[in-house]
Amino acid sequence: MRLTKDTVDHAAARRPGYDRARVTPGIVHLGVGNFHRAHQAVFVDDCLASDGTWGIRGVSMRRPDMRDALAPQDGLYTLAVKDGASTEARIVGSILDVLVATEGVEPVLAALTDPATRIVSLTVTEKGYCRDPATGDLDPENAGIKADLARPGRPATVPGLLVEALRRRRRAGVAPFTVLSCDNLPSNGKTLGRIVGQYAALADNALCEWIAGHVAFPSSMVDRIVPATSDADRAEVEALIGLEDAWPVVTEPFTQWVIEDMFPAGRPDLAAAGAELVTDVEPFERMKLRMLNGAHSTLAYFSQLLGHETVADAMADDALARLIARVMDEAAATLDLPASDLARYGTALRTRFRNPALKHRTAQIAMDGSQKIPQRLLGTIADAHAAGKAWDGLASGVAAWIASLRQGPVDDPMAGRFSALAARHADPVHHANAVLGLREVFGTLSDADWFTSRMRSLVQTMADEGPRAVLPQ
Repeated sequence: MRLTKDTVDHAAARRPGYDRARVTPGIVHLGVGNFHRAHQAVFVDDCLASDGTWGIRGVSMRRPDMRDALAPQDGLYTLAVKDGASTEARIVGSILDVLVATEGVEPVLAALTDPATRIVSLTVTEKGYCRDPATGDLDPENAGIKADLARPGRPATVPGLLVEALRRRRRAGVAPFTVLSCDNLPSNGKTLGRIVGQYAALADNALCEWIAGHVAFPSSMVDRIVPATSDADRAEVEALIGLEDAWPVVTEPFTQWVIEDMFPAGRPDLAAAGAELVTDVEPFERMKLRMLNGAHSTLAYFSQLLGHETVADAMADDALARLIARVMDEAAATLDLPASDLARYGTALRTRFRNPALKHRTAQIAMDGSQKIPQRLLGTIADAHAAGKAWDGLASGVAAWIASLRQGPVDDPMAGRFSALAARHADPVHHANAVLGLREVFGTLSDADWFTSRMRSLVQTMADEGPRAVLPQ
């Protein structure tokens, strides 16, 4: 028997504590994936008992998989929280439906222009912003951006979709929605606001000015480890709740959401659900990007070289665990937060990484390195070097990424270029030089001898002696 609104009362799990039939949409979320369903959708679910006007309409930007899984379940799904010793299940009901942008943009635009929609949130990953990762600005040469500018009524990119929806709301006299980024980008709200403004400037200067004066782009920091769902997870959840769930989500007990409290059109009572509403998100955001995400990426790229399938497997490798501790310490030294808080955060991260119940695949973390490396590692290295502080561990993570590009096809927006460079340069150092010359990734670091010479040295050592030669002994 499958999980649906008619069978949910049979689930051996915590169920929504509100009348779901009375919930109406107030949020449109772009990028409905596992992370959103384990994070923002759960916070909203906890708010619906007190205010049912904040249901979520999800939008899948590319594939219909999530819609196809959730539609027969009336949007319901299982959240399985695992700490290694036990699993706690709950049914989440905050997602009312899922639209698929590639099957027709008009229903998506209709949802975005609905006056009931007061927040548009996003988890579209770094590449969804169509930005130059080296500068953080909109990439006007992006093929999707060019196509959207040529046909503004039928946008396919996130910037194009947001600007077209805001244009229609302005024309109809409907107040704008708040745009809430939940992606791992530095100053994600400011970054998204700048990208949307730059796109609007290319399309309509008057609209650009209106957006600048009327649309809020609060920044937020999100944190929860959410692996991809496996068939084993599906079988375990079915045995646990007594119902079939086509796409449950498995996650850890820890969850954090820090949000800049700037919502002119209103918001659910997220603080009551455990979110932190603050005036400045940046210190928290930078801490997470540099300590958690930077360490995660470092772990992932070494794991591609050493054969570790999951994060917990990698953390069982003592030398690699020592490197991760070093990366976190080096990152912490660039942050303007109390040392005691940073030390506790690092200790908690390492404990979370070791959670054996989370089969978090390192290959999943390693995806889209060209988009992630700049904010997760390169900015930290630049700041550490400028302050005269250590950055050897951080550098090892970048070198491992470069070395991993030689192993074969990678899942990355720049995969074609990486394959061509690997084919053209058989020598590891020559290959590293070619990769380091990619300004789209490295920006001004491409010209920094202190950086490029260290990269070449690390790559040479790894080629001659193996990846373990650069790990702490």
